[in-house]
Amino acid sequence: MREGSAVPHDDAIAATFAPHDHQQCASRVLDEAATRLAGQGARLTPVRRRTLEILLESHRAMGAYEVLDRLAAEGFGRQPPVAYRALEFLVTHGLAHRLQRLNAFAACLHPGHDHHPAFLICRSCDKVAEAAAAPIRDALTAVAAQGGFRVERATVEALGLCATCAEEGVA
Repeated sequence: MREGSAVPHDDAIAATFAPHDHQQCASRVLDEAATRLAGQGARLTPVRRRTLEILLESHRAMGAYEVLDRLAAEGFGRQPPVAYRALEFLVTHGLAHRLQRLNAFAACLHPGHDHHPAFLICRSCDKVAEAAAAPIRDALTAVAAQGGFRVERATVEALGLCATCAEEGVA
């Protein structure tokens, strides 16, 4: 799935925020990740794999130190480079995304495909969904071009409430 064809549909976005079987999600993503890395000639070492598994435990973003605490508790070491190197590897190889607004990382839910999603971040439960960003980027590129500006990179991070939190009356 290329950009535009890897578009998470409304039902996939809703499913991210709704209660569901994370084991099934994690298993699918880990399988896609292994395939992607094999194609790139890269390897999912034990610390990289465990870092991805930690990110996959829920659909929320985690800070590097939160990941580091989890890795350290499991015997992978307490030095910050342990987590940062694993997270950098995952981002570089399209297995995780860095969310600037949160200064955190989230597992890519579509690692078998090259894409640059927009992120929908629930301000209450902190879950993160990937959404199609091509239409947004196209509009931004067109507006920028009118002023003679060429967009080289854009990340869209939308903060709001997921349907579950909204139904629970979160203000």
